[in-house]
Amino acid sequence: MSSSTPAKSGKTTKTVKSAKPAKVAKAPKAESHLAMVRRARRINRELAEVYPYAHPELDFRNPFELLVATVLSAQTTDLRVNQTTPALFAAYPTPEDMAAAVPEEMEEIIRPTGFFRAKTKSLLGLSAALRDEFGGEVPGRLEDLVKLPGVGRKTANVVLGNAFGVPGITVDTHFGRLVRRWKWTDEEDPVKVEAVVAGIFPKSEWTMLSHRVVFHGRRICHARKPACGACPIAPLCPSYGEGETDPEKAGKLLKYEMGGYPGQRLSLPADYPGKPAPALGAE
Repeated sequence: MSSSTPAKSGKTTKTVKSAKPAKVAKAPKAESHLAMVRRARRINRELAEVYPYAHPELDFRNPFELLVATVLSAQTTDLRVNQTTPALFAAYPTPEDMAAAVPEEMEEIIRPTGFFRAKTKSLLGLSAALRDEFGGEVPGRLEDLVKLPGVGRKTANVVLGNAFGVPGITVDTHFGRLVRRWKWTDEEDPVKVEAVVAGIFPKSEWTMLSHRVVFHGRRICHARKPACGACPIAPLCPSYGEGETDPEKAGKLLKYEMGGYPGQRLSLPADYPGKPAPALGAE
C-alpha cells in the first residue's frame, strides 16, 4: 500500500501569539455628595489655618460706612475704595449729610472708583432712604437692605455678616470662581451658588467661610494663573494643574501678604500680618 507525504511548501509556519487586550483606563469614580461635603468642609478647615486673620477688606467704622464702601466696591478693587472713602466720609459722615450732598461734588470724590455717576445716584438714594425710612440707621435685616438703591444680596450679606454679626455668604467673583473650581457646584448664578453652599456648611461658618475663600482667591487661586504649586489645599482640589505647578514659579505669583506685599486696607486689623496699603496718590 502506497503512502503519500504532504508536499513541503518551503515556508515556515510561525506561531502567532494573540495580542493581550490593551488596558483601558478607568474613568475616575464620581464623587458622591457626601464625599464632596466632607471635602468642602476640610477645605474650610485648612483655609482657617492658613488665614486665621481673614476679614472684610474694606475699611469701615460703622454699618453706614461699610454699606457705602461695599456699594462703591462694584467693578473696582477694595484697595481703590479704601483709598477713596476717607475723603468721602470726611465730607459726608452720616446718611443725612450724604443725602444732602451736591451730586457733582460727590462724583468728583468717588471718581477713582469708576462708574462714579451711577454710584453717586445709588449713594444719594440709599442715604435718603436711610434718613426717611429708617431714622438714619442702617437696617439689620436682609429684606430691608435689598430695598435700598444699589444694594443687592451680596452687599446685604457683607453688611449683615460684618456689621451686625448675622451669618451670610458673600458670592463675589472670587467666591464663585473657587467653589466651581472645587466642584462644590457648577451653578453660575450667585443666588443659586449661595443656596448650594449654604446647604454644605452650618450657618455659623457662613461669614468666615466667605472671607477665607475670597482671601484665597485674591492671594493664591487667581483667575488667570492660579499658583497651584504654592497652594496649601492642592491635595483637596480637583482642578489642581490649571495653574503653575512648579513651587518656585508659583511662589512668585502670590499676592498681598502671601507675597510680602501690602494688603488692601489702609486701616489694618490688629492681627493682620501684612503691610497697610498706601493712601491715594502714594502708590
